[in-house]
Amino acid sequence: MYLVMGITGKVGGATARHLLKQGKEVRALVRDRERAAKWADQGVELVEGDWNDSTAIAAALKGVEGAFVMLPAVWAPSPDYREAKGVIANYVEALTKAVPPRVVALSSMGANRTSGVGNVTALSLLEQGFRSLPSPVAFVRAGGFFENFLFGLQAAQGGTLPVFYNPTNRKSTMVASDDIGAEVATLLTGPAWSGPRVIELGSIVSADEVAGQLGEVLTLDVKAFAVPRAGWAEAFEQFGIPKGHTGPAEEMYESVNAGWMDLGVTGTEHIAGTTSARDVFAAAQNAVKA
Repeated sequence: MYLVMGITGKVGGATARHLLKQGKEVRALVRDRERAAKWADQGVELVEGDWNDSTAIAAALKGVEGAFVMLPAVWAPSPDYREAKGVIANYVEALTKAVPPRVVALSSMGANRTSGVGNVTALSLLEQGFRSLPSPVAFVRAGGFFENFLFGLQAAQGGTLPVFYNPTNRKSTMVASDDIGAEVATLLTGPAWSGPRVIELGSIVSADEVAGQLGEVLTLDVKAFAVPRAGWAEAFEQFGIPKGHTGPAEEMYESVNAGWMDLGVTGTEHIAGTTSARDVFAAAQNAVKA
């Protein structure tokens, strides 16, 4: 039995799919059973609760062979990242009580830095908090998600894909959520290890290449367009981040453009992604047509 947190999201869902393909039993901690009903239909054991309840987490961990944990996405965090700190404290309390044979935690490129990385700061705090756990822990430092470009299926109809990557031909680490789920499932079910591990996950891709692959799917000539720095706040507001709270997202992309989130941090392992942006765009477009 394996515990998967965030099963109704992209990465948690991908992890569960890959575990189920292996014939493994999966358990999920869910706040809303109805929202997770499709997973129950596939044999996933649903336990009520969420990451704000250490007792519920500990109960869900009972008897598992491994656990996949992650932080909820908070695009407008408090200045002290108290939302992340609260969830991390609950995890540490539960994982210290239950002590599963192995833990895999979703992290991010750049989490090795303790400042200057905006939203990734929450994952830096997660890694720091988990270092003292009694269980062997693997941190999967994923690159930027290809799924973050899915707005382009509509936005690029005019031939332009707005991006925060500047310059657009600079390559950075990107990955598909399905590849993350595949690697997490491999870590949970593969050979045992001791102590902490850090896996950098993703391939080196540029925004220009992503735009080109989007164009192939749309059968259009699509070019990446770097949103001017002065327009970032307004652009992030259009994506749903409240006005006055876009600073962490802006800082995160500034650090990406400065090369602070590149591959090759000392002491890490590297796994390349196998799913391209083109694959992600095509799957999303086919899902809409179905």
